[in-house]
Amino acid sequence: MNSKEIQALEERINDMECKMAFQEQTIDELNDALTQQQLLISKMQDQMKYVVGKVKNMDTSNLADPSEETPPPHY
Repeated sequence: MNSKEIQALEERINDMECKMAFQEQTIDELNDALTQQQLLISKMQDQMKYVVGKVKNMDTSNLADPSEETPPPHY
């Protein structure tokens, strides 16, 4: 091998190392984002369970009885 070939190989290795470092950083950032999203989803699921429980336990006496309502004026 001559010096030009060795230099070209060294440049390719350096480029690959840079790309690998960038990919590692990107993977770490994506992992952090995914972790944050999973925590948010878990929190939202807990909130949804709470709201559903509240709705199920709501007192229906506050709602109007359809049989007692007068029909709309167009009837």
